[in-house]
Parts: sequence; C-alpha cells; structure tokens
Amino acid sequence: MPTDTSPGTLPSRDHLPVTWRCVPVLDVVIPVHNEEKDLGPCVLRLRDHLARTFPYPFRITIADNASTDRTPRVAAELAASAREVRHVRLDQKGRGRALRAVWSASDAPVLAYMDVDLSTDLNALLPLVAPLISGHSDLAIGSRLAGGSRVVRGPKRELISRAYNLILRGSLHARFSDAQCGFKAIRGDVARVLLPLVEDTGWFFDTEMLVLAERAGLRIHEVPVDWIDDPDSTVHLVRTAADDLKGVWRVGRALAVGALPLDRLARPFGDDPRDRRLTGVPGGLTRQLVGFCAVGALSTVCYLLLYSGFRTFTGSQAANALALLVSAVANTAANRRLTFGVRGRARAVRHQAQGLVVFAIGLALTSGSLAALGAASGEPAHSTELAVLVAANLAATVLRFLLLRAWVFPDAPAHDTPAHGTPSGEPRNAR
Repeated sequence: MPTDTSPGTLPSRDHLPVTWRCVPVLDVVIPVHNEEKDLGPCVLRLRDHLARTFPYPFRITIADNASTDRTPRVAAELAASAREVRHVRLDQKGRGRALRAVWSASDAPVLAYMDVDLSTDLNALLPLVAPLISGHSDLAIGSRLAGGSRVVRGPKRELISRAYNLILRGSLHARFSDAQCGFKAIRGDVARVLLPLVEDTGWFFDTEMLVLAERAGLRIHEVPVDWIDDPDSTVHLVRTAADDLKGVWRVGRALAVGALPLDRLARPFGDDPRDRRLTGVPGGLTRQLVGFCAVGALSTVCYLLLYSGFRTFTGSQAANALALLVSAVANTAANRRLTFGVRGRARAVRHQAQGLVVFAIGLALTSGSLAALGAASGEPAHSTELAVLVAANLAATVLRFLLLRAWVFPDAPAHDTPAHGTPSGEPRNAR
C-alpha cells in the first residue's frame, strides 16, 4: 500500500475566476498505446469541439504509454501543429500510470481524461467539468448507467459492465453508478492530495480513485452520456476483468483493516455545512441517536430476559424492578461510553446516580402500566404483560434519551462536528 504521508489537507472549493488566463483551465489527457490510426482524428475533433464550445483556455495532452508503432510520431506531429496540444512519452504501459504522471505534473486547475476512441459524445464534456470549475464538486464522471444516458453496445459488454458495478456496490459499498466509463474529471488540488493514495497503475486506477474519494467524503458528480461502443477496441476484457477483481479485493481488504489513511481526506473542506456550528442546533445528534438506539435495543432484550427469569420466582412488580435496575446500570455505562463518548472514571459515579434517577422514572412508567393492566384484567397472560412492558418502555426510551442528553451527559463531545469539536472522550466544558 502507499506509504506517502505528505499530501496534507484539501483547500476550500472556490469558483475559478473569470479572469483566469495565465494557464489552461482544463487539461484533457488522452492515454494511448499503439493508437496510430485513431489518435489524429480524435485529437483534431476534440480540439475543434473545445475551441467552439469551451469558454476557458484548454490543453490536450497525449500520454503515450510505451507505444511501439507510429503513435509517438503522430503525437509529435499533432503537438507541433497545434499550440493547444502537447505530447508526453512514458516508457511503461498502464493507463493509471499515464494519468498519474500527467495529472500530477499539470498546472491546470481542472483535469480530465477520455479514451482515444471518443465513444462518449463530446457534448457531455462541458457538463462534466462545469461543477469542478464552479467549485460545486470534487470529481465528475460520465455514466452510461445513469438515467438519461443513451448507450449503444453489445450484450457482452453490457453484462460485464453491469456485473462489475454490482460487485462494487456489494463489496465496496460504492454509490457511483459507472466506474469504467473512460470519461472523467477531477480538480487539480484534489488530485494532488488523492493520487498518492491510489496504488493501481492500470485499468483499475480510476475505480480505486473513485472508491477512495467517496469513502473520504468527496463530492462526485455524475453526467449521463451518449455512448457508442467501439467494435475495434483493443481492451482485453477477460484480463481486464481479472485485474479489476484483484483490485476490488485489495482495496476492500485495505478498507476493512484500516490500512488506508483516509483521515487525511475526510471532511477536508472548511465550507462543508455539516461543519458549521449553528446557534440553537446541538451537535452530534445523529450519531447519538444511532448509538442510543443500538444500546437501547440490546438493553431491551437484556431487560426482557431478566424479567422473564426473575418472574419465575417472584411477582411481576418485583421482577420488573430488579430487571430494570440491572439493565439500567448496564445501559448507563454503555451510553456513557458508546453514545456520548465519555471515557475515564471522572464523574462516573455521578453519572450512574443520575442514571438511576432516570431509571426511577422508567420504573414509574412501566410499573404504572403493569398496575393499570392488573386493575383492568385481573390475571393477565404473561404475553400480555410483555406487550404492555414493551409499549411502556418505548415511551420511557424517548424520555430517557432526552434526559441523558440534556441532564446526565450535557457536555459530551459532538462526534459529528470534528472540524470544530474537541477530541473524542473529552467534554467541551469539563467541570
């Protein structure tokens, strides 16, 4: 895995100024290997399209991956004939290696790439890069599987593409719809931070880049595209699919064991609205609710098991009180650490005492419900008692969360506001 430790923190997204004229705003990379036939028509068509439709200065970079035919000569002739075209020669094959080399050295604020066959209609290029220029998004991808896309290709490629994206969704929990479309763009400042974390140098490069970007919380914009399959494509489907599956396994394993330093990218932007502290809006609520519900579900199961056990040798009221007492102590301890992030022994006894007061309120609710049931039914069935207790506990749960949050743990750290919060486990206003 990459050992780089230097990328640093991403800056805030900003709209590129309309006066930007010192360098090309867009650098479109065309990675090629032995493409002497298609390279010339592709570059000329792309240059003409950008000259007619793109409002900023642009550059087209031909990234030659160790071609052995006339591709280097064709690329050099194109670069000599048009000032917007340049040629970069690499001695090793690999689309990912070519993109990493050119993108890392480019001075353009927006970087893109497309396949030399121009299967994707060029009218999608401006919609692809516009969200990056405006500062709205960090990466953008063309999607053949998004609503509104129009695709012409054979059933074999269609099946492989959809199966691969299903694998990504199932194994890596990817939410983007099309990882393999050769039509993508990234902001230059994002690329400088993200690319050192991407290991692959071949066809899996952009899939790995997208997975890491998504896991780090970066915004990925998808553009539906018109796409026509190139019947003369030189891509070896079986070998590429096998390499992609190896990459999926490698990245999935790295994510599972925490081997990727995604904390360098997580929540990188100071303009993220989730990082803003709003007056009157408490922080950490979402995470605390999730934690409280998880602890509460386990506590309820524990409580019902304890009640059923105590009920075998004592009355319902005593069994309820004992079960609530034991589960309340465990519940307070679990919520203290897991839900509200309070660690250490400081004020632990006080928290348990306050938790017992909350327990007493829950006891009053559940005991009152049992008393009301007994008065109404005389000798209710055990299943009826459990049903009434579950309903009473649901009502008590809402009140318990509010009391724990506002009274027992009012100074708990806000886990979902790391940009302004304090380290986990340290109350903001320690007393």
